[in-house]
Amino acid sequence: MHERDLKLKPFLEAIPDILKYQIATKLILGILLFLLGRLFRILLNSTGRVAVSTGDFTFLFGTWQGILIILIAVLSLFFYVALDLNSKIIMSKQLLMGEDVDIWRSIDQAIKGVFSLFNLKGLGVIIYIALVAPLVGIGLSISLTEGFRIPTFIASVIASTPLYLALASIAVIIFISIGIANLFIMHGMVLDKLDVVSASRQSRKLVKENGKDYLNENIMFILSMGAVLGIITGLVLVLPLALTYILPLPGEVRRGATVFFLLAGVIVSLLAHFCVTPFYVMKMTQLYYKYTTGEVIRYSERQVRIRTFDKVGLVCAIIAVIVTSIILNNNFDRFFPLDSTVKIIAHRGGGVEGAENTVSGLEKASQIGAYGSEIDIQRTKDGYYILNHDGNFARVAGDKRKPEEMTLAEIRKLSVDGEPIPTFEEILDASKGKVILFTELKGETADKQMCDDAARIIKERDMIDDVVLISLKYNLIDYIETNYPEMQTCYLTFASFGDTSSLNCDYLALEEEAATADAIKDVHKKGKKVLVWTANDRDSQHHFFCSSADAVITDNVVQATEVIKEIHNRSDLRRIVDRLREFFS
Repeated sequence: MHERDLKLKPFLEAIPDILKYQIATKLILGILLFLLGRLFRILLNSTGRVAVSTGDFTFLFGTWQGILIILIAVLSLFFYVALDLNSKIIMSKQLLMGEDVDIWRSIDQAIKGVFSLFNLKGLGVIIYIALVAPLVGIGLSISLTEGFRIPTFIASVIASTPLYLALASIAVIIFISIGIANLFIMHGMVLDKLDVVSASRQSRKLVKENGKDYLNENIMFILSMGAVLGIITGLVLVLPLALTYILPLPGEVRRGATVFFLLAGVIVSLLAHFCVTPFYVMKMTQLYYKYTTGEVIRYSERQVRIRTFDKVGLVCAIIAVIVTSIILNNNFDRFFPLDSTVKIIAHRGGGVEGAENTVSGLEKASQIGAYGSEIDIQRTKDGYYILNHDGNFARVAGDKRKPEEMTLAEIRKLSVDGEPIPTFEEILDASKGKVILFTELKGETADKQMCDDAARIIKERDMIDDVVLISLKYNLIDYIETNYPEMQTCYLTFASFGDTSSLNCDYLALEEEAATADAIKDVHKKGKKVLVWTANDRDSQHHFFCSSADAVITDNVVQATEVIKEIHNRSDLRRIVDRLREFFS
């Protein structure tokens, strides 16, 4: 044994053990999540529900089933942290110390250690690891929530409102400070069996005394790992693809080679993704021992043995990639379609192309190729229905009064960018034969009376097939489907759990982060359609126009039409990349 500062070698030598660990723990966690999902659905079904979502979340706090779901979910989160994070720390110690890696012993010790978190402060640590760390990017997190992000529509509201932006910035600074101060809290609890308070106190002390060294070590580690990954990516993906397009190969051969090398690149990327977090945990563990003992950890070089089983697995993987490439290449247009079938729906009438929620905005959307137009209706003081998105007219017309506080005659005096505020009847007449009208029942007056009145007005104009009624309130959508089954309905949600696709509606409108390939597939299996909202930036539009969604709601309609034209002119390489991106979304 010799003392030296650990460079990349021990991390690279640890790859076989890390991959085996990741496969074992992911299988266990997958089984755990499956069983929990089944249990939660049984509890949901016992209440007569198939899912709980943002439009029905109060049920969780008003029934014993809902409270039990919350308790089980929180308890499960503790054990998920133990299996997914604590065991990584224990395994890191074994790898760095040159010990034999025992995955099951690591998991057993991790589960036993999680009981020290069963208190109020421990719950705070769990919440930070599961929800806050992924958002701010500081501290250790778990694979279950590593992709957790603030929904786009909320982020856009925060970014456009100075007060919200200031408060959010202060909150981020506070959370980052908490994360930095407690970088080593889990190591103290797992490796030295400290309680939460003592581990937090020790972590703050270590960070304060070694902050500069920690920063330098992390920068060098990230740069080194980035260089290694860059070299591997270049050798496995970039260079072969470049040669494929440089060499004078027949079209079919070039296409097949492109498929093969991209699939190989995906496999390498997945393996790298499997290793990133364990590598970082190893680095944190190395630094923890360095800072607590004052000495660089003593590392014994390990003999890495590639067993026959590993060799067979590698050969099988290569054969699988080759066979899959041949199948995909022989059915290229089927697996990698060229054109998009996803329709464009203009947000709030005509998006940014016209005055919000006005007839002129809707007509503009129709002229530039929108399939549909999304509008918002609210009830006036004297029982009419007009178009407005916000709770009042302050933003669009400079009047702080709410629609329900004003008569139609008073609202007629207002304008949006010089355009009159239309009634529901007027917008229906303007849309007939031009666009499908996706009508959201909005605001405090969105109730069963609005459902009845909207259905009546639509039927009077013989526009049942031209209008889809939307709401964030599931009880209203269920009411319409039950009492007016001939009407088309859409439930708007940005978070849900359970069998969401079985909800009583014709469309499901999913927020961007929730509109995964699996979620869209599940909805289609139940014979329903999917709207994605609100995709405004070019990259997001490109992604969803290449997806299997039915339509995308956007403010940038002109840009959306340009993106669809770009999709039609894609290269084979881009078609494959887009399909893979959708598959892994």
